[in-house]
Amino acid sequence: MKNDVIIIVEGPQGVGKTTFTNYLRENMAATDLHRLSGIKDRTETGLAKIRTKYEKLIAYMENCEDINMIFDRTFFTNEVYSRLGYQNYSFNETYQSLLSKLDNMKNADKYDIYLVMAYLQDESLYEVRIKRDKHQYQKFDPESSIKQQREYLKMADEVGKQTKNIKVIRFANDTEEMFKENVQKYFGQYFK
Repeated sequence: MKNDVIIIVEGPQGVGKTTFTNYLRENMAATDLHRLSGIKDRTETGLAKIRTKYEKLIAYMENCEDINMIFDRTFFTNEVYSRLGYQNYSFNETYQSLLSKLDNMKNADKYDIYLVMAYLQDESLYEVRIKRDKHQYQKFDPESSIKQQREYLKMADEVGKQTKNIKVIRFANDTEEMFKENVQKYFGQYFK
C-alpha cells in the first residue's frame, strides 16, 4: 500500500455517488472530499475554462502530501456529457490530455489512483433513484441516467486499456448489501 490514495468516483445521476463518497470520507483517515461540477458556460469559451480548472486540479493533486483525496466527479463527467451531446463542443482532446496528466503525475509512485465507475446492474432502479428533492440545474430522467451509465462503463474499459497507473473499478451499487460488500472488497484496506 502506498502513502496516499486518490479515488475518483464517477457515474450517472441516481447511482449513489454521494452516499459512496461520504462513506469513504467517514471511514478513511486524513481524507479530503471534493464535490465537483462543471461550469455554466457550455460554449467554446467554456471549454478553455474547464480545461484550466482541471489542469489546476491535477497540479493540486500532485502537490498534496500525506492526505487521501476523494473526488465526486471530475473531467470524466465532462467527456461523457460531451459524448452524449450535452455540450456545444468536443471535449475529447482535452479529456485525453487530462487523462494522460493524471496517469503520469509527478511522484505517481506515491499514490494509489482509483477511477471508480459506479453503476446499477438493474437499470430499472433509476426509475426510483432519480426522483430527488434536490435543486436540479438540468432535468434528468431515468433514460438519461441509463445512457450515461452505458457511456461511463465504455469509458471504464477504455481507461483500463489506456493507462498504467489508474486502477479502474466497476462498482455495482444496486443494494445496500452490495454496496457494503464492494466497498469493503475494494477499499477496506484503507479504512481506519
